[in-house]
Amino acid sequence: MLTAIDRYIARLILLPMVGTLIIAAMLFMLDKMLSLFDFVAASGGPVSVVWRMLANMLPEYMSLAIPIGLMLGVLLAFRKLATSSELDVMRAVGLSYGRLLRVPYLYAIALALLNFGIVGFVQPLSRHAYEALRFELRSGALGASIKVGEFTNLGRRMTLRIERSRDEGRNLQGIFVRAVSHDGQSVAVTAAQGTFLATDDPDTIIFRLRDGVLVNDGPKYATPRILSFSSHDLPIDLPQIENFRGRDNDREKTIPELVVIGHNSATPDKLRHEVRANFHYRMVEVVMMMLLPMAALAFAIPPKRSSSALGVFLSIVFIVTYHKINQYGESVAALGKVDPIIALWGPFVIVSGLIFWMYHVIAHRPGGQPIAALEYAVGKAGKQLVRLIRRRSKAATAQGED
Repeated sequence: MLTAIDRYIARLILLPMVGTLIIAAMLFMLDKMLSLFDFVAASGGPVSVVWRMLANMLPEYMSLAIPIGLMLGVLLAFRKLATSSELDVMRAVGLSYGRLLRVPYLYAIALALLNFGIVGFVQPLSRHAYEALRFELRSGALGASIKVGEFTNLGRRMTLRIERSRDEGRNLQGIFVRAVSHDGQSVAVTAAQGTFLATDDPDTIIFRLRDGVLVNDGPKYATPRILSFSSHDLPIDLPQIENFRGRDNDREKTIPELVVIGHNSATPDKLRHEVRANFHYRMVEVVMMMLLPMAALAFAIPPKRSSSALGVFLSIVFIVTYHKINQYGESVAALGKVDPIIALWGPFVIVSGLIFWMYHVIAHRPGGQPIAALEYAVGKAGKQLVRLIRRRSKAATAQGED
């Protein structure tokens, strides 16, 4: 049962944790959004595809943002307790650091389970859907093959040109179409407006044209036939597009599928290396979340009579660096050069040892401060920098007076 202190700590953690999680996810998405807009614009696809692609990338970004949110949420909460001397009061009444970490570990367990569900089941499926959208854009299955202001060949017997496109392709204007049949007859159509409509046949669509002129010519006609119309439906055979591949990429497999493939004796060695590397990469990223509350506590508490925020900066560097080390370990293990247990769990053991040492120093050594040396070095460097700036300012002032 949670006490009043537990509920108080829970409130302190919740707001910065949720805020950091949302901000981190949004930053990842904004960075990806620019490249997606360029890709979709170059492919001629509708803008709505960008939002669908970003939605499919969201689980991957959340799997990165959740550990950062947990780390900074716990860190900022304990930093506030430390700088306001509330932490000293709690320690004075007999609350150990282990007891104070009860609520952070409840958050860590819940978020670790959530992250396991994301990286193990949701992210593989969403990644496959994202790649499918990229494939459809490149192949023209989303209408990206029809570019405004250019002549586009639909198969060998039809040419299409659109002058303007509005409402994301739902309202086309300034249309020219020329089609040639197998018996040599040709149809040329100009129309003010047009709209693509789906049919029951997946290989055929209807191009509904309005306010135009149709010219029909052929070997049997002495003169071309000209027809003015207010509405005309022109059937169009869609070009054949190869089907998108299945989920045969290791990053698009769920955790149970990775286990099955990795233990299958018929699996090729190259694929087995990739599958094992990806499986251990996902697991080590989730398990590390169980150590983040202790790391956050060690980074959160500044030295006495100090309000330095060095721990906040170091915590971000720490978690990002560890993530990059895991990515490198996965790539090396996927090539079969190093066993994934060594490439991924080896750094985990080293980092875990560092976290346990930092926690031991802060929790069991009186006045212990695991980053005290860095705090001292940064503080001294800051003082030297201030002195240098003052000297240059005084020198510049003296030269101005002369």
